[in-house]
Amino acid sequence: MNVTFLLNGETVQVDADPTRTLLDWLREDRGLCGTKEGCNEGDCGACTVMVSDDNGALALNACILFMPQLHGKVVRTVEGISAPDGTLHPVQDAMITHHGSQCGFCTPGFIASMAVGHSTGRTDHDDVLAGNLCRCTGYAPIIRAAKAAEAAPAADWLEEAAPAVDAQPYAPENLNELADWYAANPDATLVAGATDVGLWVTKQLRDLSSVAFLNRCADLRQITVSDDSITFGAAATMTEVLAVLRDHHPSYAEMVRRYGSEQVRNAATIGGNIANGSPIGDNPPALIALGATLHLRHGATSRDIPIADFFIAYGKQDRAPGELVTGVTIPKVAPNLRCYKISKRFDQDISAVCGCFDVAVVDGKVTAARIAFGGMAGTPHRANAVEAALIGNTWTLDTVTNAAKHFSDDYTPMSDMRASAGYRLEIAENLLLRYFAERSGTQTNVLEVAP
Repeated sequence: MNVTFLLNGETVQVDADPTRTLLDWLREDRGLCGTKEGCNEGDCGACTVMVSDDNGALALNACILFMPQLHGKVVRTVEGISAPDGTLHPVQDAMITHHGSQCGFCTPGFIASMAVGHSTGRTDHDDVLAGNLCRCTGYAPIIRAAKAAEAAPAADWLEEAAPAVDAQPYAPENLNELADWYAANPDATLVAGATDVGLWVTKQLRDLSSVAFLNRCADLRQITVSDDSITFGAAATMTEVLAVLRDHHPSYAEMVRRYGSEQVRNAATIGGNIANGSPIGDNPPALIALGATLHLRHGATSRDIPIADFFIAYGKQDRAPGELVTGVTIPKVAPNLRCYKISKRFDQDISAVCGCFDVAVVDGKVTAARIAFGGMAGTPHRANAVEAALIGNTWTLDTVTNAAKHFSDDYTPMSDMRASAGYRLEIAENLLLRYFAERSGTQTNVLEVAP
């Protein structure tokens, strides 16, 4: 596959294997070894690079970024962050001044993430750097360096126009082209952000013989906010989803803030998170609790279904061969929605349990309830027995406590490395109690509770 992009100021044309990662190509073909291989699955950030186009700059993990995804992009590795005359970027200078590096293995990734944050005026450094791990320096001097560089002017040498490129058959330009191609190639793999598919290649060593890349389908990335609903195109990244959710569903947004890392959210798409059918994906419980509508398409035929009906069994979804997820629609307002993600690490961790609640209370009585969990069964699904135990009863601690006992009727969780079955059931019960306490005005967020 012919791929054209700008690398550290130089136009590059590559005939690349469709699932060759940028990390491997940089190190093996170009000798640019500053970009490091750590986890090779998008967790550690040692491979972070700066990728830009007409929409701005993003920090992305090169280890799970396939070469065709760079077509028409601008890429800067750590070797290209400084100016052509050797002048250091402000974040590089600040890292030296504040002693932000020891062994140096992770430093190139930190520099790339910090340079992107600096170029976009970000000051939420904990979030910007949550996807970059450091085992020896610790984060204090690195955060000090990021803060010290805030006031420095933007590095104008990083402001480059993306190269003009031709359309490619493996990268459809719009949804119509994609739908027709996928209907004719139903066994193919669709690649959006590659945060999941990338691991099929780097960890499972799978050979993906036929692929199509969705990143050039601008119409599949649209987000539409109407008077009463929000529709996310399937290729909208989680960074783009997060920006909209903050204004309309703050609890859901706070959960998404912990979804992967900055680099992962910049690549991962909401459609991919739904379509892979994972029982521990973080979006489905929230979408089910919101009563979301899922949009699918096969060739020229479109259909809509409640998202709760999409997940049939483990590894099985209501999606025909050659049919793709095109988007999802949620209510614009849901003031009673709360989402809780339970994981061993606060940042960048897979959920042991993810629970989302939307309970309507009128005149002290529960009139409606939608409760959904991930990590509790082979699919994300509603807690029907718990909902039934709530609806029609007074909204009291006794009602909630009694209803919580029915989680064992709704779910038969498994024990694994993240949590035992007993722990998962106990957590589900406790999250319902937490939801009641929060709705009653009690402060429950340990990050906000003050002495």
